[in-house]
Amino acid sequence: MDRIDAHHHVWDLAVRPHAWLDPEPMAPIRRTFTLDDLAPPAAAAGVTRTVLVQVLPDLAETVEFLALAAASDLVAGVVGWVDLTAPDVAAVLAAMPDGLVGVRHGVQSEPDPEWLNRPDVRRGLAAVEAAGLAYDLLTLPHQLPAAIDTVRALPGLTFVLDHLSKPPIAAGELQPWRDRIEELAALPNVYCKLSGMVTEADWTAWQVADLRPYAETVLEAFGPQRVMFGSDWPVCLLAAEYERVVATADQLCAGLSEGERAEVFAGTARRVYRIS
Repeated sequence: MDRIDAHHHVWDLAVRPHAWLDPEPMAPIRRTFTLDDLAPPAAAAGVTRTVLVQVLPDLAETVEFLALAAASDLVAGVVGWVDLTAPDVAAVLAAMPDGLVGVRHGVQSEPDPEWLNRPDVRRGLAAVEAAGLAYDLLTLPHQLPAAIDTVRALPGLTFVLDHLSKPPIAAGELQPWRDRIEELAALPNVYCKLSGMVTEADWTAWQVADLRPYAETVLEAFGPQRVMFGSDWPVCLLAAEYERVVATADQLCAGLSEGERAEVFAGTARRVYRIS
């Protein structure tokens, strides 16, 4: 089966600092990660194409990622960062090199839970839509109401929810996350990545059964045609090696038909990010 990893990162700590890696729990991934590091485990897992996703709110990082993608047979596209609140955001997007398939901002780090509803942010999202790009939603569960409002307000923009909006898997809590996911999924212009679950679980003791209620929620709410697999490598290494993340996704999707699994592992990402 053709496989696309729709969500991974790279970073070079010699090029720019990553302050989010400073806390002690991040020590296992506090080093440089390159596409050469990803290629062997991706090949072993049958992954043939990937989507490289921004890490920092830094336009230079996005430009560098686009150059990496242009030189790589593995990376099919980049979800980058632009300042959505900038008056010239449309011009910035128009000047981007080829390979940009989407835009993301770390909404999870915004102290205002209504950040997505700000007029300047909405204007920036309209520019993303006009540029023919998708927008990745990186939110926490308490920010889902604003995400729902935003998706509803921009029906022509394709949204992709990253990491299931980071539900409290380690605590085993489903509500109110599940109700909000079902409300979001009722809107046809939003998709969901089956990603980031292992690092929301207990890093050292998680089992597939811990993740299953959350995976089943999104698969039932969105349907396999609106769900795509992502590894979240190398962040996932805090809780699992790449191969285990892929194998876990296989187990969580084992009840789907062959055609539905093909959607989750390639078809959805190919359509949303326009991967040839």
